Amino acid sequence: MSPAAEFSLERDEIVAAAVDILTEYGFDAVSMRSVAARLGVSPVPLYSRVGNKEALLDAVAEQLFSTVAPSAVEDEPWPDYARRWATGLRSCLRAAPDSRLVLRGRRWVFVESTRPLIEVLRRAGMSADEAVAACRMLTWATVGFVAIEKEATGPRSGPVGRAAGGDPEGVDPAEADEMFDRQIGYLLAGIAAEHPADRLRPDG
Repeated sequence: MSPAAEFSLERDEIVAAAVDILTEYGFDAVSMRSVAARLGVSPVPLYSRVGNKEALLDAVAEQLFSTVAPSAVEDEPWPDYARRWATGLRSCLRAAPDSRLVLRGRRWVFVESTRPLIEVLRRAGMSADEAVAACRMLTWATVGFVAIEKEATGPRSGPVGRAAGGDPEGVDPAEADEMFDRQIGYLLAGIAAEHPADRLRPDG
């Protein structure tokens, strides 16, 4: 890349290249040098536009989890929104093999991604503590599920017709999707049992 092109290099291009490297090769492959090599530049413009490696990883985490929270839909029951939120979190965690490593020491990324969910739960009538607790349970359930499914899913040769997850030989990806949906459903049913009249009430 020419010096002029290096000068015009945008921060978003640098972060996108880092996300691509993380997705393809994992956390340990992300460095200022590897990103510079991917872009065909020297590391110098990266430092001037992003900062050091920790600043780059901050930006990567923010980019990865910027799409977790979906937009709320008018008159949507809060459990429906919470299910969509958990599904979005699962998708983000699955997008990069080492995405959980990126989040170490970056709690603020999770906090930002949970704000819309907590707002929905608060509008539904939950107290601040109840909303945070419900959000935390959904987060932990989702993170734990993704951590296990990455190692536990794959093709299987067991008989067709078993309940999803019921084959001792393993779980295929389609079954994992069904199991996740059921797990979140069970959790939401438990939360809803404590708040039977709660509904999403848009601000208008």
